[in-house]
Amino acid sequence: MAGNPVPIPGPKPKILCIDDLRDEASAKLPVGIRDFFNSGSADQITIHENSTAYRKYRIRPRVLVDVSKADTSTMCLGRRVAFPLGISPAGLQGMAHPDGEIATARACARRGINMGISSFANYSVKEIRDAGLSIGPINHAMQLYTMKDRDLELKIIRKAEAEGCIAIFLTADSPVLGVRYNEWRNDFRTPKGLNFPIIEWDTEDIQNRTHDDGFQAFNDDGHNWARDIPWLRSVTKMEIWIKGVLTAEDTLRAIEMGCDGILVSNHGGRQLDGIPATIDALPECVEAAAGRIRIHVDGGIRSGSDMFKALALGAEHVWVGRPALWGLAYDGEKGVDLMLDTFYNEFKRCMQLAGCNSIKDITKACLGVVRSDGPLARL
Repeated sequence: MAGNPVPIPGPKPKILCIDDLRDEASAKLPVGIRDFFNSGSADQITIHENSTAYRKYRIRPRVLVDVSKADTSTMCLGRRVAFPLGISPAGLQGMAHPDGEIATARACARRGINMGISSFANYSVKEIRDAGLSIGPINHAMQLYTMKDRDLELKIIRKAEAEGCIAIFLTADSPVLGVRYNEWRNDFRTPKGLNFPIIEWDTEDIQNRTHDDGFQAFNDDGHNWARDIPWLRSVTKMEIWIKGVLTAEDTLRAIEMGCDGILVSNHGGRQLDGIPATIDALPECVEAAAGRIRIHVDGGIRSGSDMFKALALGAEHVWVGRPALWGLAYDGEKGVDLMLDTFYNEFKRCMQLAGCNSIKDITKACLGVVRSDGPLARL
């Protein structure tokens, strides 16, 4: 008798862009985890527009420029990085791959860029820092919420300092969690076996409550500029960045409070739905800042040309979160390597094709806006 047929694996999918990576990674993930990673809040307007808003901008290339020595490097968190991309502090990376933040840190160090560490990381700050430094130089920022347990918040700061983190990214847009229908519909809970060592929750603590209930239990919705920024300044010499700024008013407040930088961010469309795409909020913040504070941006960046457009509109640096999760889900550390290589190669080619030899060459003059009634409008 003939034996049972042996399935022949098909060819490995060819990942040519970040959208390819998203599709392949999403197909591998269970529905609840996929929805947690990929969804935004309420009607999904902001998460959608975070990416689509880039489409109204067009690059105005200069030709016959010698770009044979184009340099993509820039400064970020006190060191020169290979190109102006960092990995945002995305939590629960262990749901995408068991190596989670360990794999991400190694890939970032290999590519010569920096990384943010989420308070909801599945590994400790020490483990993440050690993993990156085992490959090469890397700087980290510690993402922080304002917490009801001030002693634990201070403990997190002290551990981050001790391990050599450069900055605090204070998440300012989350007094409560956004209206996340998919999390509620799926009764999303962190899978068994995953811990949150930074906030000192073990898997048993986590299993006893939903993500929403857990967040409300530790997060302080009484946070405010006058209380929290001076307190942070009094307890740490790390840089203090405000993550979640979308308006000129809050940009000016960050300057007034002596913050080191802002991240123009809407939490990946996961908080208040119907707020601006970050690329649309960026020019207002840049104008208000007038060079007095450093400005980075995250949200919806899915290509090297998106990076280029954000820099042209005044950001010094850009960050991405979901692409790292997709890289992990697709192929662990190798998947994150692939994601970073994709961004780097696209960004360098975009620079060269636009006639830019350095980051400082990327200015408003490089962009125009599509008009419905006629020619491209220069910025």
